[in-house]
Amino acid sequence: MFGVTFHKDVLPVLQARCQGCHRAGEAAPMSLMTYAEARPWAKAIRAAVASGKMPPWFAEKGIGHFTNDKSLTAKERETLLAWADAGAKEGNPKDAPPPVSFAGGWTIGKPDAVIDMGADYKVPAGGTVEYTYFVVKAPFAEDKWIEKAELRPGARSVVHHVVLMSRPAGDAYQKEMKPGEPFVPKRKKIVNPPTDKGEGMLNITDSLEVVSVYVPGGDAYATRPGQARLLKAGSDLIFQMHYTANGKEGVDRTQVGFVFAKEPPKERVVNTFVSNLNLRIPAGAENHRVDARVKIENDVVLQSMFPHSHLRGKAWEYAVTYPDGREEMLLRVPRYDFNWQMTYFMEKPLALPKGSVLRMSAWYDNSPNNPSNPDPKVEVLWGDQSWEEMLAGFVDFAMPVTEDPNKLMPPKKAKAKTD
Repeated sequence: MFGVTFHKDVLPVLQARCQGCHRAGEAAPMSLMTYAEARPWAKAIRAAVASGKMPPWFAEKGIGHFTNDKSLTAKERETLLAWADAGAKEGNPKDAPPPVSFAGGWTIGKPDAVIDMGADYKVPAGGTVEYTYFVVKAPFAEDKWIEKAELRPGARSVVHHVVLMSRPAGDAYQKEMKPGEPFVPKRKKIVNPPTDKGEGMLNITDSLEVVSVYVPGGDAYATRPGQARLLKAGSDLIFQMHYTANGKEGVDRTQVGFVFAKEPPKERVVNTFVSNLNLRIPAGAENHRVDARVKIENDVVLQSMFPHSHLRGKAWEYAVTYPDGREEMLLRVPRYDFNWQMTYFMEKPLALPKGSVLRMSAWYDNSPNNPSNPDPKVEVLWGDQSWEEMLAGFVDFAMPVTEDPNKLMPPKKAKAKTD
């Protein structure tokens, strides 16, 4: 490929694949918005593209199609490599496409409402920071249907991830929390059985509901036309913050932006996750598999998948077995990366009939060969911190607004009466 120049050939690729993160104030360490910014990084761009490290995308080709696929086409890859190899020429600025517009830094456009966690939080330069919670008392007195939700950390360098949840009015979950004050819950001890089991748990409750999640390089939560997420009237917002000390003190005040539905939706989108709290990873194990399976008790539509494990996470699979016995692979992530956790938005949502069984499988490397392994000599159980582990397979389900999400789970067993 001869005559490749920045403005004509390279900039369109950067706009489509890179600038979402590679711009001021975002997750990437350098901006690639202009030739002046990109030129010094030409060799680094070439190395990252040639190795497949960038853009980050980990889903195996040929299994599922996703609307947010960041991977380069063969032509895009060839363009970037040829540009770097030929001296990273600028070319004629008149050949450049119009710049991409980002509304005040928001990828969802201008939000209808912006809410922060209610306090500045000082992250220390070193040590362990336990999961820290902030509650914002009921910002809305009426039901809100949300089309888009985007979390934006105030100090990205120390925010590993954020989970935003809603707590219904009067719910007792973490009732000790006070607005404007950081709160660290008491850690619950999980009693693990002797061995892993494939039974999973679908984490839908009458209490908390996930509204949005932030991870570096991830995408804002958005619904399809005619859909929205429900934030019930009088619900509090809870920011679950996972901070990671990086050697330099930081001050964070994370905020969330909402875009509301302009008309009543026909479908409700609910985010939840399948977990296996019984995971047990032996010391030194280099390819330990843990499964979680749940039976869906009502018809529903699957729209997205977000695999989550920690520093020993190695690979992931999502699969479904239909009531007639057919199994279909939905997602395979052969090279899971704790530093780039992604939601995979399905190009074609998948109808799951009642009786379908979702399976999430995760592999873990607890051996000395894992450079990220905190300690290969210990057995690892479920826990919040990065040196512990999780199998949490997040999903977006869509259903008619008249349906109760709790019907997706087996009915609760009635308690026996006693005299």
